[in-house]
Amino acid sequence: MAKGLLLVNLGTPDSTKTKDVRKYLRQFLSDPRVLDIPGFFRFLLLNLVILPTRPRKSAEAYKEIWTEQGSPLLINTKQLTDKVSKYLPDWHVVHCMRYGNPSIAAAIKSMQKEKVSSVYVLPLFPQYASSSYGSALAEVYSELQKHDYVIPVHVQAPYYDDPSYIDILSDHSQSSLEGYDYVLMSFHGLPERHVVKSDGGTLPKGCDLRGPCPKVTKRNYSCYRAQCYATANAIAKKLGLVNFGVAFQSRLGKTPWIKPYTDEYLQQIYNQGFRKLAVMCPSFTADCLETLEEIGMGLQEQWLEMGGEALSLVPCLNDNNNWAELISDWAKKSQS
Repeated sequence: MAKGLLLVNLGTPDSTKTKDVRKYLRQFLSDPRVLDIPGFFRFLLLNLVILPTRPRKSAEAYKEIWTEQGSPLLINTKQLTDKVSKYLPDWHVVHCMRYGNPSIAAAIKSMQKEKVSSVYVLPLFPQYASSSYGSALAEVYSELQKHDYVIPVHVQAPYYDDPSYIDILSDHSQSSLEGYDYVLMSFHGLPERHVVKSDGGTLPKGCDLRGPCPKVTKRNYSCYRAQCYATANAIAKKLGLVNFGVAFQSRLGKTPWIKPYTDEYLQQIYNQGFRKLAVMCPSFTADCLETLEEIGMGLQEQWLEMGGEALSLVPCLNDNNNWAELISDWAKKSQS
């Protein structure tokens, strides 16, 4: 019997049509791990505030990055899956999305149909957040429970500081940093309350969610923000970076999100005299709306309007050969 490998990414609408974007946002924001407020209030916020206006605006943003083949996130994830398959010819390797298509449910059915003996699950999120890694894993378990035969599961732990992963990401990014005098590592943001919840409702001593995070320890092992700083520091050490910073993007709504905010952090970089800025997005393994449009277009425009000379978006790993090979190695080790 073959073994299965399931690559799970966040998701994408089926097209740039407003109705498809609305369908995607409805599924995404209906997840209590994403919009973590009481169900009644989530329903009101979603249906009376967000969905009447947000889909049209988001659809315009998707149009800026959409290709003839479709969604960049879906394309990048599929291409990675194809490469991993070449390293694991005897495995059943599939990709799926937590929200949208191809769905986790369809992927699990595919595993059942192929009668795989076990499945290795890799959430394509290096750092742990309940709204991404946690939600994806919970949905995989939920779908598995719907079948009479529950496939044995092996799950890749968050790999935010895995030495092999850091080496590959650093080597992949190095050439894109040449000629730039500052490197900003922009991670996806989270509401502050998400981070507090992950720490059991209280923050470690000395943590205020604003300054640099302490090292990841037993006390804060599940803290997304601390894991992001661990990733950034590991990359900086590997590449010998001196002028670099960490910030968080993609905030939504009026509640406090983890700081510093990427768009606001630009002024600090500019005030320090830097003019050529390279931006890495180490919480993403594949380029998508948040990297290509938010950073590569929106943040670049903001930087140039401030007087900056250049802003370059460093590509995510996407279907990097070494990344695909590392995934196959992890899969093999999970069975040993």
